[in-house]
Amino acid sequence: MDKSQSQAVRLRIEQAHETLKEAEALRDHDLWRGVINRSYYAMFYAVLALAALKEVAISKHTHAVAFFDKEFIHKAVFPKELSRSLHYGFDQRQTSDYGEIWEIEHGSGFD
Repeated sequence: MDKSQSQAVRLRIEQAHETLKEAEALRDHDLWRGVINRSYYAMFYAVLALAALKEVAISKHTHAVAFFDKEFIHKAVFPKELSRSLHYGFDQRQTSDYGEIWEIEHGSGFD
């Protein structure tokens, strides 16, 4: 791995960690839509780090999910549970950010 690739991976991992901390802070204040958004983005940034490892450019969320499944789930690098979590996070973020206004209940998988 060259220096620029290594730096890209490191920056994406740092971004994922920071975003997860944001989700935890929002959770502590019962701000559930923000928790969903930041939790999903933490996963998304981690997938972008994996893409950087493989020198793959990803510009869309659907491409990130498909890439993760193809390169890491179908090849049994990671357990299928991680794919289910990523898909669930993607779907919940879509609904939370763009769907009808709804109240998020505790026990939705993000608390």
